[in-house]
Amino acid sequence: MKIYDSLVIGGGPAGVTAALYLVRAGCSVAWVERFSPGGQVLLTEDIENYPGFPEGIKGWELVDKMVAHLGQYALDRYNQAVLNIAVNTERHVVTLESEQLGAKTVIICSGATHRPLGLPNEDKFLGRGISYCALCDGNFFKNQDIAVVGGGNSALEESLYLAKLVRKLYLIHRRDAFRGNKVYQDKVLSLTDTIEPLLNTVITSIQGDHALEGLKLRNVLTQEERELRVDGLFVFVGVEPQGQFLPAGLALDAHGFVSTDTEMRTNLPGIYAAGDIRSKLCRQVTTAVGDGATAGHAASIYLEQLHA
Repeated sequence: MKIYDSLVIGGGPAGVTAALYLVRAGCSVAWVERFSPGGQVLLTEDIENYPGFPEGIKGWELVDKMVAHLGQYALDRYNQAVLNIAVNTERHVVTLESEQLGAKTVIICSGATHRPLGLPNEDKFLGRGISYCALCDGNFFKNQDIAVVGGGNSALEESLYLAKLVRKLYLIHRRDAFRGNKVYQDKVLSLTDTIEPLLNTVITSIQGDHALEGLKLRNVLTQEERELRVDGLFVFVGVEPQGQFLPAGLALDAHGFVSTDTEMRTNLPGIYAAGDIRSKLCRQVTTAVGDGATAGHAASIYLEQLHA
């Protein structure tokens, strides 16, 4: 079994940054990412709030720059899923699909995934009218009528992207006002020819036989119900942690995200968490990079103390 100073799980901004800080500190690093590096950033068309890019930058372009930066340093990469983490005193054992690796420290940057609505037929119509990624599937709905559900930054940002493609977009939100940043709200509300907000409204059922044909809606104030004919539905109602492999005894919040202190330390010695998997308020590329830098630095200090 190969043993490393640190093993970083996840190829998003938090994982890339954590690995970068560790290799620059002289640590031996294993970087584990099942898919292509980038995580949720690859699903974002334009990033407008990352410092240093006043004109914005494409999600894939920012990822390419991050990975190229890390590529200047020597580390071992494993394109496998993590199945389990066994926490031990001397070294932790991380089980991958085809092998086991030992690590004195582990930084969990596995991120989060979009939360479903939890309605009947939602799984059935995934890829047949329902999507959680505007960049991935928006082109399938050119000049058609769609709905977007959600009221945060993700829903507003993705609506702005989809509005360039579709004929009509209904933006459904259960509250009386959107929660996203004002700059996005202003842009969305200015597109009156394409975007129609449906506030105080929830989706009660998804309709169709072999593909999505429409939605049944309810106004939460008046209890009035209506049917809305749409060709597609994009869901942006929050995220869920990707942590099926998390070790036993790891402290989590009520929603399953990893609890840490300000230095990204968990309650288990030598185990850190950074990025969207961590329990926190703001999940953005900027905060993921900050988390990753903090975790990498904290882990390198922990390793120095082990060797002292």
